[in-house]
Amino acid sequence: MPGGEPQGTESKKVLKMYILAPSLLAADFNILGRQIEETERAGAAYLHIDVMDGTFVPSISFGMPLIESIRQTSRQFFDVHLMIMHPERHIRKFVECGADGITFHLEAAEDADEIIECIHSCGAQAGISIKPQTPIEAVYPYLSRVEMILVMSVEPGAGGQPFMPEAYHRIRRLRNYIDEHDLPVKIEVDGGVGKKNVREIIDAGADIFVAGSAVFKKRSISSNISQFMQAFKEKEGRTKHGKDR
Repeated sequence: MPGGEPQGTESKKVLKMYILAPSLLAADFNILGRQIEETERAGAAYLHIDVMDGTFVPSISFGMPLIESIRQTSRQFFDVHLMIMHPERHIRKFVECGADGITFHLEAAEDADEIIECIHSCGAQAGISIKPQTPIEAVYPYLSRVEMILVMSVEPGAGGQPFMPEAYHRIRRLRNYIDEHDLPVKIEVDGGVGKKNVREIIDAGADIFVAGSAVFKKRSISSNISQFMQAFKEKEGRTKHGKDR
């Protein structure tokens, strides 16, 4: 696939890799192409693309034409987060437009197993997302079949919300369950992720970090991303030498 996947680990106890996924919801669409290129140059391996239908969540965002357009200039992994009802109706089209991974909401799924199968049959990685009020245990039955679980640390549907502290406990519980069952599932966290709390989120057990305002606002994109990369480097080094989980 065009986006590819960052190189993984030799052993999860030897070297842990962390991934930054800038959220396009916070980008300046007047200069979107330039900003995407800057995120890629600065080391962001993923792009997080929120698709909202105005029904599952109140907001309406972007869709297939945008993904198809930016796919032509970016080699990053397109991490498409569907905040829509009836996601199974649109999966094939999103993959054809350039999605590398499709994440759907468990709350919007009539048959989660069928949706997972559909995503895989289209050649994409499958992820499940849950809202803050959905019990973390709800995803356990699907962990052997998906590549990623997205833990929402805000209510889905709008950018710029503060991180919900109770998400730390949810991430830890999910990480413990994944590790206890030796499952190769990544944990992604979305909502209020920033340079001030990223180390705590890493310590809780996350692998992929969706950041919007913390990447695209205030200082330069490159400078913002460099701070995330420094945190990743510090934590990867500690894990490699056996000082963390």
